[in-house]
Amino acid sequence: MNYYLLMIPVVIIFFAGIRIVRPTHRGLIERLGKYHSFANQGFHWIIPLIDRLYLVNVTEQMIDAEPQEIITNDNLNASVDAQVYFRVKAEEENVKESIYNVNDYTWQIVNLARTTLRNIIGTLTLKSANSERGKINDALYKTLHDETKSWGIDIVRTELKEIDPPKDVQETMNKVVKAENEKIAAIDSATAAETVADGVKRAKIKEAEGYKRAKILHAEGEAEAIKLVNEAADKYFIGNAQMLRKLEALEASLGNNAKIVIPTGSELVNIIGDMAGLLPLERKHKSD
Repeated sequence: MNYYLLMIPVVIIFFAGIRIVRPTHRGLIERLGKYHSFANQGFHWIIPLIDRLYLVNVTEQMIDAEPQEIITNDNLNASVDAQVYFRVKAEEENVKESIYNVNDYTWQIVNLARTTLRNIIGTLTLKSANSERGKINDALYKTLHDETKSWGIDIVRTELKEIDPPKDVQETMNKVVKAENEKIAAIDSATAAETVADGVKRAKIKEAEGYKRAKILHAEGEAEAIKLVNEAADKYFIGNAQMLRKLEALEASLGNNAKIVIPTGSELVNIIGDMAGLLPLERKHKSD
């Protein structure tokens, strides 16, 4: 009976000292306030009241740097918020550093990120801060990465959530953007109208050139026809005109009652032709 009574405290102590470490965590076991051993994932047993297990999450985590008002270089207040993604490295030395080298690393990362953002954005104008988010992210990442090296932490990435100007400044910026968009739309519309006008102009020019070319070709055709007519007239009608002139002269002399002596056996037509300077007609012989 006494044996069973002695076993009960032992069983209670045994079960009280059981610790299970999940794959997402690593642990540090301290004994009487001193580091004793490293606890990987799986089953562990510690001495109750003497040993203590501290668990550390080694998965990637995200913390919000929380919105803050920052005065930019052009004396405007901007509400700035950022997110930091990090993880504690799973090796024993790194887990020890995350516990022993820094007090509450999540709180420290938040405040370091806020301070860094104030330093970076304070040197920029509001416009440049909005247009250079990539550079701000890079500078924030570099600072956090360098400052947390001794904490056993790996800064995965940083992201700016927002850089919001005051409401009145935001309304003014929206009006400026709207005016710029309207200006661009007006320029595009004018360019399109100019393009259409140029097309119509070129079409009219082409049409006029075609009409002009047709007139030129028509005039050249008429000139060529006239030339051919003149050549034909020179070739076929100059001699006949001379003959007609001689006949007119003969007609005038006959009209003045000139007397003509006709030799015996001559034909009247040939006599008249000789007088006009024309070749005599050939005499036709009658067949026997």
